[in-house]
Amino acid sequence: MPPADLSPSLSLRRRAIFAGVWNLGALVTSQAIRLGGNLIMARLLMPEMFGIMVIATTVSVVLHLLSDVGFRQNIIQSPRGDDPAFLNTVWTVQIIRGFILFAFTLLIAGLSWFTQLIHMWSEHSTYAAPQLPLVLAVTGISAIIYGFQSTKVDVAVRDFQQKKVVLAEFASQLAGLLVMLVIGYFTRSIWALVGSGLVAALVMTLLGHFWFPGAPNRLHWDRSALQEVVVFGRWMLLSSAVGVLAMNGDRIWFGGTMSANELGVFSIAVLILGALQLGMARLLGAVALPAFSEAARTNDIPRLHVLYDRFKLMFDLVSLFLCGFFWVISPLLISLLYDERYADAGHMLAILSLSFFTWRFAVAHQVWLALGLTKYQAMDNIIRAVSLWVLLPLLLAMGGVEYAIWGVALHALPTLILVVYVNRKVGLFNLKRELIVLPMALAGLVCGEMVLGLADWFLH
Repeated sequence: MPPADLSPSLSLRRRAIFAGVWNLGALVTSQAIRLGGNLIMARLLMPEMFGIMVIATTVSVVLHLLSDVGFRQNIIQSPRGDDPAFLNTVWTVQIIRGFILFAFTLLIAGLSWFTQLIHMWSEHSTYAAPQLPLVLAVTGISAIIYGFQSTKVDVAVRDFQQKKVVLAEFASQLAGLLVMLVIGYFTRSIWALVGSGLVAALVMTLLGHFWFPGAPNRLHWDRSALQEVVVFGRWMLLSSAVGVLAMNGDRIWFGGTMSANELGVFSIAVLILGALQLGMARLLGAVALPAFSEAARTNDIPRLHVLYDRFKLMFDLVSLFLCGFFWVISPLLISLLYDERYADAGHMLAILSLSFFTWRFAVAHQVWLALGLTKYQAMDNIIRAVSLWVLLPLLLAMGGVEYAIWGVALHALPTLILVVYVNRKVGLFNLKRELIVLPMALAGLVCGEMVLGLADWFLH
């Protein structure tokens, strides 16, 4: 990978390809490690432990997103993204935010313990699990650790220097995996999952400070930098605050209606689906957003349109194929990877895979960020949140968890109206292009059926 002082003659396309190759390699490796670790832990731990961890992780993510002002996106998009005063101001605000998040996590852990003390929840609810309050409190330490994460990592993403980012994330994930396996083997306890997350966060933070090139971060307070963070982040904050309800509403509702065992099974379906979508989102954030932002900063709108068309086509083809493929193959996949305790995750995963149909429009969101149209990102998340929080209680009342999972999979459909409106406004919408890729979902269905046929032939 080229060093940080890339020659100006090195084209945006070439740098994006370098970044894409590194991130694609990281995606495959990372998800293989994640899945492998989960397969081992699923045999060492009881399903209810995964259910408790889902709630703890959800609380962490909710608090993070409720206070997210888009530090990394701001650094990538801003003309001051390489200014030490700007970066150090961001780092200082980030540290303060980490301590505040930890304090709120402790408060939630205390409230969780109190609600159990007064028997607020059904004994079959995940919220009634005795281990939950302490797991919440310890998991919250990761907020402080990530608060000290160096902005040198964000600058590396901005400059398409993906090699170090990928290797650092791989090292932190591997360290977390090793800790999880060792603690899991000797204790068979949920602390294997908790310890894994803390160690991964610590390793990534240390590598960010001591392995990445650039000036070290220092506590600093620059008013103009802070003002830019606030101006850029106000819509990001609203977007994240509302988006957290859309992204985690299912787990919040299911925590009260599912037992820890059932929620643990659901978490397996979410894990596999989330691994794919997280990987795709990573490619967008590390490759598409920097490319879009560089074109936008230089006001090269024709180039921006070309980049969008290329990323959108690739994302459409992959997403639609996965939509059809996993609709068919999910039950077989779960039966091959997990024991009979997790069999219901196959049906859940098949339904959740329909979300790939709307997930492919995430490319548009990156263009909006590059153009500074963060208010539309907020509006998108508002629509998602309202849709999910109206659908879930309604569907739970009508048909229970089975119906509610359909709501989780399809709740983002109303956002397509906004995507069409905004993309038409900025000249990026092309109806023919949107329709011509739809047969790819059918190709996924056919391939899924072929795999099922081959599996049936081998087994019989």
